[in-house]
Amino acid sequence: MKTLKYGLAVALMGTASHAFAQYQADALRFSQSQPVGTARTLGIGGASAAVGGDYGSVLVNPAGLGMFQRSEFSFSPGFSLLDSDAKAFGNTSTDSRSNLNVASAGLVMTRRRPDGDGSAWRAGSFGFGITRTASYNQSFRYNGRPARNQDIFQRLGQDQDSGFDDLAYDTYLTERDSLGTFIPGDFYFTGDLDQGESVRTSGATTQFDFAYGASYLDKLYVGAGIGLTSIRYTSENVLTASAVDPNDPQSAFQSLTLRDDLKTTGGGINFRLGLIYRPTDVVRIGASVQTPTYMQFNETYNSSLQARFNRPIAVDGQNVQSASSYLDPNLAEYALTTPFKATGGVAVVVGKYGFVSGDVEYLDYSSARLSNYNNNNYDFSYDNDDIKRLQGSAVNLRVGGEARFDVFRARLGYAYYGDPYQDSPIDQSRQYVTAGLGVRQNNFFVDVAGVHGRGRSLYTPYTIYGADNRPSGTDTPVVEVTNKQTTITATVGFLF
Repeated sequence: MKTLKYGLAVALMGTASHAFAQYQADALRFSQSQPVGTARTLGIGGASAAVGGDYGSVLVNPAGLGMFQRSEFSFSPGFSLLDSDAKAFGNTSTDSRSNLNVASAGLVMTRRRPDGDGSAWRAGSFGFGITRTASYNQSFRYNGRPARNQDIFQRLGQDQDSGFDDLAYDTYLTERDSLGTFIPGDFYFTGDLDQGESVRTSGATTQFDFAYGASYLDKLYVGAGIGLTSIRYTSENVLTASAVDPNDPQSAFQSLTLRDDLKTTGGGINFRLGLIYRPTDVVRIGASVQTPTYMQFNETYNSSLQARFNRPIAVDGQNVQSASSYLDPNLAEYALTTPFKATGGVAVVVGKYGFVSGDVEYLDYSSARLSNYNNNNYDFSYDNDDIKRLQGSAVNLRVGGEARFDVFRARLGYAYYGDPYQDSPIDQSRQYVTAGLGVRQNNFFVDVAGVHGRGRSLYTPYTIYGADNRPSGTDTPVVEVTNKQTTITATVGFLF
Protein backbone atom coordinates (compact mmCIF):
# COMPACT_ATOMS: atom_id res chain seq x y z
CA MET A 1 0.00 0.00 0.00
CA LYS A 2 1.16 3.56 -0.71
CA THR A 3 0.44 4.63 2.86
CA LEU A 4 2.31 6.08 5.81
CA LYS A 5 1.53 5.67 9.49
CA TYR A 6 0.57 9.12 10.85
CA GLY A 7 3.14 9.41 13.64
CA LEU A 8 6.14 9.29 11.35
CA ALA A 9 4.30 10.92 8.46
CA VAL A 10 4.08 14.18 10.43
CA ALA A 11 7.84 14.37 10.31
CA LEU A 12 8.23 13.03 6.78
CA MET A 13 5.56 15.28 5.30
CA GLY A 14 7.21 18.33 6.82
CA THR A 15 8.74 19.07 3.48
CA ALA A 16 5.49 19.18 1.55
CA SER A 17 5.25 22.96 1.70
CA HIS A 18 8.93 23.41 0.89
CA ALA A 19 9.55 20.88 -1.86
CA PHE A 20 6.93 22.53 -4.04
CA ALA A 21 7.63 26.25 -4.18
CA GLN A 22 4.73 28.20 -2.71
CA TYR A 23 4.48 30.63 -5.59
CA GLN A 24 1.19 32.10 -4.37
CA ALA A 25 2.97 33.16 -1.17
CA ASP A 26 5.86 34.53 -3.24
CA ALA A 27 3.46 36.59 -5.35
CA LEU A 28 1.96 38.15 -2.24
CA ARG A 29 5.32 38.74 -0.57
CA PHE A 30 6.75 40.65 -3.53
CA SER A 31 3.53 42.65 -4.05
CA GLN A 32 3.31 44.11 -0.54
CA SER A 33 4.90 47.34 0.66
CA GLN A 34 5.29 49.32 3.87
CA PRO A 35 5.98 52.95 4.93
CA VAL A 36 9.29 53.86 3.29
CA GLY A 37 11.41 56.86 2.39
CA THR A 38 13.27 59.59 4.23
CA ALA A 39 12.92 60.20 7.97
CA ARG A 40 10.57 63.10 7.24
CA THR A 41 8.23 60.94 5.16
CA LEU A 42 8.40 58.10 7.68
CA GLY A 43 7.69 60.47 10.58
CA ILE A 44 4.30 61.37 9.04
CA GLY A 45 3.37 57.73 8.44
CA GLY A 46 4.23 57.87 4.75
CA ALA A 47 1.26 60.16 4.02
CA SER A 48 3.05 62.09 1.28
CA ALA A 49 0.78 61.93 -1.80
CA ALA A 50 -0.12 65.62 -1.51
CA VAL A 51 2.81 66.99 0.52
CA GLY A 52 5.78 67.15 -1.87
CA GLY A 53 9.06 68.94 -1.39
CA ASP A 54 10.83 65.84 -0.01
CA TYR A 55 12.65 63.02 -1.76
CA GLY A 56 10.51 60.54 0.16
CA SER A 57 7.48 61.56 -1.92
CA VAL A 58 9.08 60.35 -5.16
CA LEU A 59 8.01 56.77 -4.52
CA VAL A 60 4.36 57.73 -3.95
CA ASN A 61 3.81 60.80 -6.14
CA PRO A 62 6.60 62.16 -8.39
CA ALA A 63 4.65 65.41 -8.81
CA GLY A 64 6.06 66.36 -5.39
CA LEU A 65 9.37 67.09 -7.13
CA GLY A 66 7.76 70.16 -8.67
CA MET A 67 7.55 71.76 -5.21
CA PHE A 68 11.31 71.84 -4.67
CA GLN A 69 12.76 75.34 -4.45
CA ARG A 70 16.43 74.27 -4.40
CA SER A 71 18.53 71.26 -5.26
CA GLU A 72 19.06 68.71 -2.52
CA PHE A 73 20.98 65.58 -1.58
CA SER A 74 19.83 63.30 1.24
CA PHE A 75 21.04 60.06 2.80
CA SER A 76 18.99 57.92 5.21
CA PRO A 77 20.56 55.02 7.16
CA GLY A 78 18.38 52.91 9.44
CA PHE A 79 18.41 50.30 12.19
CA SER A 80 15.66 47.70 12.72
CA LEU A 81 14.83 45.47 15.68
CA LEU A 82 12.46 42.58 14.96
CA ASP A 83 10.58 40.42 17.45
CA SER A 84 8.21 37.54 16.80
CA ASP A 85 5.87 35.28 18.75
CA ALA A 86 4.88 31.97 17.18
CA LYS A 87 1.94 29.90 18.49
CA ALA A 88 1.75 26.21 17.57
CA PHE A 89 0.66 22.97 19.27
CA GLY A 90 -0.44 24.92 22.34
CA ASN A 91 2.97 26.57 22.87
CA THR A 92 4.28 30.09 22.23
CA SER A 93 7.92 30.70 21.28
CA THR A 94 9.69 34.04 20.88
CA ASP A 95 12.60 35.07 18.69
CA SER A 96 14.34 38.30 17.67
CA ARG A 97 16.98 39.74 15.36
CA SER A 98 18.29 43.12 14.21
CA ASN A 99 19.85 44.64 11.11
CA LEU A 100 21.31 47.82 9.65
CA ASN A 101 20.05 49.16 6.34
CA VAL A 102 19.94 52.13 4.00
CA ALA A 103 16.36 53.41 3.85
CA SER A 104 16.99 55.84 0.99
CA ALA A 105 19.52 58.03 -0.77
CA GLY A 106 18.53 60.63 -3.32
CA LEU A 107 19.65 63.61 -5.36
CA VAL A 108 17.21 66.24 -6.65
CA MET A 109 18.41 68.77 -9.23
CA THR A 110 16.09 71.80 -9.36
CA ARG A 111 15.86 74.68 -11.82
CA ARG A 112 13.49 77.47 -10.86
CA ARG A 113 12.74 80.45 -13.09
CA PRO A 114 13.19 83.97 -11.73
CA ASP A 115 10.00 85.63 -10.55
CA GLY A 116 8.45 87.91 -13.16
CA ASP A 117 9.91 86.24 -16.24
CA GLY A 118 6.41 85.58 -17.58
CA SER A 119 6.68 81.79 -17.94
CA ALA A 120 3.79 79.69 -16.67
CA TRP A 121 6.10 76.75 -15.92
CA ARG A 122 7.80 78.00 -12.81
CA ALA A 123 10.14 75.16 -11.86
CA GLY A 124 11.28 71.67 -12.73
CA SER A 125 13.21 69.06 -10.77
CA PHE A 126 14.88 65.83 -11.78
CA GLY A 127 15.37 63.29 -9.02
CA PHE A 128 17.12 59.98 -8.87
CA GLY A 129 18.16 57.67 -6.06
CA ILE A 130 17.38 54.44 -4.23
CA THR A 131 14.70 53.48 -1.71
CA ARG A 132 14.32 50.29 0.31
CA THR A 133 10.68 49.54 -0.49
CA ALA A 134 10.27 46.24 1.41
CA SER A 135 12.15 44.25 4.04
CA TYR A 136 11.99 40.46 4.28
CA ASN A 137 13.95 40.07 7.50
CA GLN A 138 12.12 37.75 9.87
CA SER A 139 12.96 35.06 12.39
CA PHE A 140 10.60 32.79 14.31
CA ARG A 141 10.51 29.31 15.77
CA TYR A 142 7.96 26.96 17.25
CA ASN A 143 7.90 23.58 18.95
CA GLY A 144 5.45 21.15 20.49
CA ARG A 145 3.72 17.84 20.02
CA PRO A 146 1.19 17.52 17.17
CA ALA A 147 -2.13 15.89 17.97
CA ARG A 148 -2.25 12.29 16.77
CA ASN A 149 -5.02 10.47 14.96
CA GLN A 150 -4.24 6.81 14.37
CA ASP A 151 -6.87 6.61 11.61
CA ILE A 152 -5.10 9.11 9.37
CA PHE A 153 -2.91 7.68 6.60
CA GLN A 154 -0.68 9.72 4.34
CA ARG A 155 0.26 9.29 0.71
CA LEU A 156 3.73 9.99 -0.62
CA GLY A 157 2.76 9.81 -4.28
CA GLN A 158 2.63 13.57 -4.74
CA ASP A 159 6.14 13.96 -3.33
CA GLN A 160 7.91 11.66 -5.75
CA ASP A 161 8.46 14.39 -8.32
CA SER A 162 9.75 16.85 -5.72
CA GLY A 163 12.78 14.82 -4.69
CA PHE A 164 11.72 14.46 -1.06
CA ASP A 165 10.79 10.84 -1.65
CA ASP A 166 14.43 10.27 -2.61
CA LEU A 167 15.61 11.90 0.63
CA ALA A 168 13.42 9.66 2.76
CA TYR A 169 14.39 6.58 0.76
CA ASP A 170 18.12 7.36 0.92
CA THR A 171 17.96 7.73 4.70
CA TYR A 172 16.10 4.36 5.00
CA LEU A 173 12.94 5.92 6.47
CA THR A 174 10.88 4.60 3.55
CA GLU A 175 10.97 1.61 1.23
CA ARG A 176 9.58 1.04 -2.26
CA ASP A 177 7.89 -1.81 -4.02
CA SER A 178 5.76 -2.26 -7.12
CA LEU A 179 2.82 -0.57 -5.34
CA GLY A 180 4.70 2.54 -4.25
CA THR A 181 6.36 3.93 -1.13
CA PHE A 182 5.77 2.64 2.37
CA ILE A 183 7.12 2.76 5.93
CA PRO A 184 9.32 -0.26 6.70
CA GLY A 185 8.75 -2.41 9.76
CA ASP A 186 11.61 -0.77 11.73
CA PHE A 187 9.62 2.50 11.87
CA TYR A 188 6.00 1.54 11.24
CA PHE A 189 5.02 1.68 14.92
CA THR A 190 6.69 5.02 15.66
CA GLY A 191 4.72 6.73 18.43
CA ASP A 192 4.36 10.38 19.46
CA LEU A 193 6.85 12.89 18.12
CA ASP A 194 8.15 16.19 19.45
CA GLN A 195 8.42 18.62 16.57
CA GLY A 196 10.09 22.00 16.15
CA GLU A 197 11.16 24.32 13.38
CA SER A 198 13.17 27.50 13.02
CA VAL A 199 12.44 29.84 10.11
CA ARG A 200 14.79 32.65 9.21
CA THR A 201 14.30 34.93 6.21
CA SER A 202 16.29 37.92 5.02
CA GLY A 203 16.55 40.29 2.10
CA ALA A 204 14.86 43.38 0.70
CA THR A 205 13.47 45.03 -2.40
CA THR A 206 15.41 48.13 -3.40
CA GLN A 207 14.05 50.47 -6.03
CA PHE A 208 16.17 52.76 -8.21
CA ASP A 209 14.02 55.75 -9.18
CA PHE A 210 14.34 58.27 -11.99
CA ALA A 211 11.63 60.94 -11.88
CA TYR A 212 10.78 64.44 -13.03
CA GLY A 213 8.32 66.94 -11.57
CA ALA A 214 7.30 70.40 -12.78
CA SER A 215 5.30 73.35 -11.42
CA TYR A 216 2.69 75.16 -13.48
CA LEU A 217 1.92 78.61 -12.03
CA ASP A 218 2.77 77.13 -8.60
CA LYS A 219 -0.76 75.76 -8.61
CA LEU A 220 -0.54 72.52 -10.53
CA TYR A 221 2.35 70.10 -10.17
CA VAL A 222 2.82 67.15 -12.50
CA GLY A 223 5.36 64.37 -12.43
CA ALA A 224 6.39 61.02 -13.86
CA GLY A 225 8.86 58.40 -12.81
CA ILE A 226 10.33 55.04 -13.64
CA GLY A 227 11.36 52.52 -11.00
CA LEU A 228 13.86 49.71 -11.43
CA THR A 229 13.59 47.15 -8.66
CA SER A 230 16.21 44.76 -7.33
CA ILE A 231 15.00 41.87 -5.16
CA ARG A 232 16.97 39.59 -2.86
CA TYR A 233 15.25 37.02 -0.66
CA THR A 234 16.64 34.04 1.26
CA SER A 235 15.04 31.61 3.69
CA GLU A 236 16.45 28.91 5.94
CA ASN A 237 13.99 26.38 7.40
CA VAL A 238 15.21 23.71 9.79
CA LEU A 239 12.53 21.22 10.88
CA THR A 240 13.27 18.62 13.55
CA ALA A 241 11.26 15.69 14.85
CA SER A 242 12.23 13.29 17.63
CA ALA A 243 10.55 10.35 19.28
CA VAL A 244 9.02 11.14 22.66
CA ASP A 245 10.30 7.76 23.85
CA PRO A 246 13.89 7.58 22.51
CA ASN A 247 14.10 3.91 23.54
CA ASP A 248 10.79 2.75 22.11
CA PRO A 249 11.17 -1.04 21.61
CA GLN A 250 8.57 -1.02 18.81
CA SER A 251 10.39 1.52 16.61
CA ALA A 252 14.01 2.23 15.74
CA PHE A 253 13.24 5.88 14.91
CA GLN A 254 15.03 8.44 17.12
CA SER A 255 15.07 11.77 15.26
CA LEU A 256 15.38 13.55 11.95
CA THR A 257 16.46 17.00 10.79
CA LEU A 258 15.17 18.42 7.52
CA ARG A 259 16.84 21.57 6.19
CA ASP A 260 15.52 23.68 3.29
CA ASP A 261 17.43 26.63 1.83
CA LEU A 262 15.87 28.96 -0.71
CA LYS A 263 17.53 31.89 -2.48
CA THR A 264 15.60 34.19 -4.81
CA THR A 265 17.03 37.11 -6.77
CA GLY A 266 15.40 39.23 -9.41
CA GLY A 267 14.64 42.58 -10.92
CA GLY A 268 11.69 44.50 -12.29
CA ILE A 269 10.34 47.74 -13.68
CA ASN A 270 7.34 50.04 -13.08
CA PHE A 271 6.12 53.51 -14.04
CA ARG A 272 4.37 56.24 -12.06
CA LEU A 273 2.33 59.31 -12.96
CA GLY A 274 1.11 61.90 -10.50
CA LEU A 275 -0.25 65.37 -9.94
CA ILE A 276 -0.80 67.75 -7.06
CA TYR A 277 -3.26 70.62 -7.30
CA ARG A 278 -3.19 73.57 -4.92
CA PRO A 279 -6.52 75.42 -5.18
CA THR A 280 -5.57 77.65 -2.24
CA ASP A 281 -2.47 78.18 -0.17
CA VAL A 282 -4.03 75.99 2.51
CA VAL A 283 -5.19 72.91 0.60
CA ARG A 284 -3.25 70.50 -1.60
CA ILE A 285 -4.87 67.58 -3.43
CA GLY A 286 -2.70 64.79 -4.82
CA ALA A 287 -3.28 61.70 -6.93
CA SER A 288 -0.97 59.14 -8.51
CA VAL A 289 -1.01 55.77 -10.24
CA GLN A 290 1.65 53.12 -10.49
CA THR A 291 1.63 50.49 -13.19
CA PRO A 292 2.03 46.84 -12.25
CA THR A 293 5.66 45.98 -11.59
CA TYR A 294 6.94 43.31 -13.94
CA MET A 295 9.61 41.18 -12.23
CA GLN A 296 11.78 38.27 -13.29
CA PHE A 297 13.22 35.87 -10.70
CA ASN A 298 15.91 33.22 -10.44
CA GLU A 299 15.37 30.74 -7.63
CA THR A 300 17.72 28.15 -6.13
CA TYR A 301 16.41 25.53 -3.73
CA ASN A 302 18.41 23.02 -1.66
CA SER A 303 17.21 20.36 0.76
CA SER A 304 18.87 17.80 3.02
CA LEU A 305 17.66 15.19 5.48
CA GLN A 306 19.51 13.53 8.38
CA ALA A 307 18.04 10.62 10.35
CA ARG A 308 19.20 8.94 13.55
CA PHE A 309 18.07 5.59 14.92
CA ASN A 310 17.86 4.42 18.53
CA ARG A 311 19.33 1.06 17.54
CA PRO A 312 21.22 -0.18 14.50
CA ILE A 313 19.04 -1.21 11.56
CA ALA A 314 20.03 -3.75 8.93
CA VAL A 315 20.70 -2.27 5.49
CA ASP A 316 22.18 -4.50 2.76
CA GLY A 317 23.81 -6.71 5.35
CA GLN A 318 25.21 -3.82 7.39
CA ASN A 319 24.06 -2.23 10.64
CA VAL A 320 23.34 1.51 10.31
CA GLN A 321 22.86 3.93 13.22
CA SER A 322 22.32 7.13 11.19
CA ALA A 323 21.98 8.30 7.59
CA SER A 324 21.91 11.52 5.58
CA SER A 325 20.98 12.56 2.07
CA TYR A 326 21.14 15.74 -0.02
CA LEU A 327 19.25 16.92 -3.08
CA ASP A 328 21.05 18.52 -5.99
CA PRO A 329 20.23 22.25 -6.17
CA ASN A 330 16.92 22.87 -7.90
CA LEU A 331 16.93 25.89 -10.20
CA ALA A 332 13.81 27.73 -11.31
CA GLU A 333 12.98 30.87 -13.26
CA TYR A 334 9.67 32.69 -13.26
CA ALA A 335 8.07 36.10 -13.75
CA LEU A 336 5.61 38.03 -11.62
CA THR A 337 3.34 40.96 -12.47
CA THR A 338 2.26 42.75 -9.28
CA PRO A 339 -1.04 44.66 -8.86
CA PHE A 340 -1.77 48.12 -10.23
CA LYS A 341 -1.76 50.78 -7.50
CA ALA A 342 -3.79 54.02 -7.20
CA THR A 343 -3.24 56.64 -4.49
CA GLY A 344 -5.06 59.81 -3.51
CA GLY A 345 -4.25 62.30 -0.79
CA VAL A 346 -5.07 65.66 0.78
CA ALA A 347 -2.81 67.96 2.77
CA VAL A 348 -3.84 71.01 4.78
CA VAL A 349 -1.05 73.53 5.35
CA VAL A 350 -1.46 75.74 8.41
CA GLY A 351 0.77 78.62 7.35
CA LYS A 352 4.23 78.49 8.90
CA TYR A 353 3.00 76.25 11.73
CA GLY A 354 2.97 72.95 9.82
CA PHE A 355 0.53 70.66 8.03
CA VAL A 356 -1.62 67.53 8.30
CA SER A 357 -2.02 65.02 5.48
CA GLY A 358 -3.81 61.82 4.63
CA ASP A 359 -3.54 59.18 1.88
CA VAL A 360 -5.81 56.43 0.60
CA GLU A 361 -4.23 53.70 -1.52
CA TYR A 362 -6.00 50.91 -3.40
CA LEU A 363 -4.64 47.71 -4.92
CA ASP A 364 -6.07 44.31 -5.78
CA TYR A 365 -3.74 41.50 -4.73
CA SER A 366 -5.83 38.94 -6.64
CA SER A 367 -4.69 40.56 -9.91
CA ALA A 368 -1.06 39.46 -9.45
CA ARG A 369 0.04 36.98 -12.11
CA LEU A 370 2.84 34.43 -12.31
CA SER A 371 4.27 33.40 -15.67
CA ASN A 372 7.21 31.73 -17.36
CA TYR A 373 10.21 33.26 -19.02
CA ASN A 374 13.44 31.96 -20.56
CA ASN A 375 11.72 28.79 -21.82
CA ASN A 376 10.68 27.59 -18.38
CA ASN A 377 7.91 25.04 -18.86
CA TYR A 378 6.40 25.09 -15.37
CA ASP A 379 2.59 25.38 -15.36
CA PHE A 380 1.58 28.35 -13.18
CA SER A 381 -2.15 28.00 -13.81
CA TYR A 382 -2.77 26.33 -10.44
CA ASP A 383 -0.73 28.98 -8.62
CA ASN A 384 -2.64 31.76 -10.37
CA ASP A 385 -5.89 30.04 -9.42
CA ASP A 386 -4.71 30.10 -5.79
CA ILE A 387 -3.95 33.82 -6.09
CA LYS A 388 -7.50 34.52 -7.36
CA ARG A 389 -9.07 32.25 -4.76
CA LEU A 390 -7.12 33.38 -1.69
CA GLN A 391 -6.13 37.01 -2.26
CA GLY A 392 -8.37 40.04 -2.53
CA SER A 393 -8.35 43.82 -2.79
CA ALA A 394 -7.07 46.01 0.03
CA VAL A 395 -7.13 49.65 1.07
CA ASN A 396 -4.11 51.21 2.74
CA LEU A 397 -4.58 54.33 4.86
CA ARG A 398 -1.88 56.77 5.96
CA VAL A 399 -2.27 59.91 8.06
CA GLY A 400 0.31 62.23 9.58
CA GLY A 401 1.29 65.74 10.44
CA GLU A 402 4.21 68.05 11.04
CA ALA A 403 4.42 70.91 13.55
CA ARG A 404 7.02 73.64 13.05
CA PHE A 405 8.75 75.58 15.82
CA ASP A 406 11.18 77.96 14.16
CA VAL A 407 13.97 75.65 12.87
CA PHE A 408 12.61 72.59 14.71
CA ARG A 409 10.09 70.04 13.45
CA ALA A 410 7.94 67.47 15.26
CA ARG A 411 6.02 64.76 13.43
CA LEU A 412 3.47 62.02 14.12
CA GLY A 413 1.85 59.47 11.84
CA TYR A 414 -0.16 56.29 11.53
CA ALA A 415 -0.49 53.79 8.68
CA TYR A 416 -2.88 50.90 8.16
CA TYR A 417 -2.21 48.31 5.43
CA GLY A 418 -5.27 46.19 4.74
CA ASP A 419 -5.53 42.40 4.95
CA PRO A 420 -4.56 40.99 1.53
CA TYR A 421 -6.64 37.81 1.96
CA GLN A 422 -10.29 37.34 1.03
CA ASP A 423 -11.00 35.01 3.93
CA SER A 424 -8.59 34.40 6.79
CA PRO A 425 -9.16 33.03 10.31
CA ILE A 426 -7.16 35.98 11.65
CA ASP A 427 -6.80 39.62 10.64
CA GLN A 428 -3.57 39.84 8.63
CA SER A 429 -3.54 43.61 8.24
CA ARG A 430 -0.49 45.60 9.40
CA GLN A 431 -0.38 48.76 11.48
CA TYR A 432 2.40 51.29 11.95
CA VAL A 433 2.78 54.11 14.48
CA THR A 434 5.41 56.71 13.61
CA ALA A 435 7.04 59.76 15.16
CA GLY A 436 9.91 62.04 14.23
CA LEU A 437 11.95 65.16 14.95
CA GLY A 438 13.93 67.45 12.69
CA VAL A 439 16.10 70.54 12.46
CA ARG A 440 16.16 72.77 9.36
CA GLN A 441 18.85 75.29 8.48
CA ASN A 442 19.38 77.26 5.29
CA ASN A 443 21.69 74.70 3.68
CA PHE A 444 21.42 71.70 5.95
CA PHE A 445 18.83 69.53 7.69
CA VAL A 446 18.72 66.49 9.98
CA ASP A 447 15.63 64.35 10.59
CA VAL A 448 15.07 61.30 12.80
CA ALA A 449 12.03 59.01 12.70
CA GLY A 450 10.86 55.94 14.58
CA VAL A 451 8.41 53.44 13.11
CA HIS A 452 6.79 50.67 15.15
CA GLY A 453 4.93 48.09 13.08
CA ARG A 454 2.84 45.12 14.10
CA GLY A 455 1.04 42.41 12.14
CA ARG A 456 0.01 38.78 12.20
CA SER A 457 0.45 36.03 9.63
CA LEU A 458 -0.15 32.29 9.27
CA TYR A 459 2.52 29.74 8.41
CA THR A 460 1.81 26.15 7.35
CA PRO A 461 4.90 23.93 7.71
CA TYR A 462 3.31 21.00 5.90
CA THR A 463 -0.02 19.63 4.70
CA ILE A 464 -1.79 16.62 6.18
CA TYR A 465 -3.92 14.73 3.65
CA GLY A 466 -7.03 12.77 4.59
CA ALA A 467 -8.17 9.37 3.42
CA ASP A 468 -9.70 11.00 0.31
CA ASN A 469 -6.25 12.37 -0.61
CA ARG A 470 -7.42 15.94 -0.03
CA PRO A 471 -5.84 18.46 2.35
CA SER A 472 -7.29 18.18 5.85
CA GLY A 473 -7.83 21.62 7.34
CA THR A 474 -8.54 20.08 10.72
CA ASP A 475 -5.30 18.11 10.98
CA THR A 476 -2.86 20.32 9.06
CA PRO A 477 -0.93 22.40 11.61
CA VAL A 478 -1.02 26.18 11.34
CA VAL A 479 1.46 28.44 13.10
CA GLU A 480 0.22 31.91 14.05
CA VAL A 481 3.09 34.39 13.92
CA THR A 482 2.93 37.89 15.44
CA ASN A 483 5.60 40.16 13.99
CA LYS A 484 6.75 43.36 15.67
CA GLN A 485 9.32 45.66 14.12
CA THR A 486 10.82 48.90 15.40
CA THR A 487 12.93 50.92 12.97
CA ILE A 488 14.95 54.08 13.60
CA THR A 489 15.88 56.09 10.51
CA ALA A 490 18.00 59.24 10.32
CA THR A 491 18.22 61.51 7.29
CA VAL A 492 21.02 63.98 6.64
CA GLY A 493 20.43 66.43 3.82
CA PHE A 494 22.26 69.27 2.05
CA LEU A 495 20.63 72.02 -0.04
CA PHE A 496 22.45 73.88 -2.79
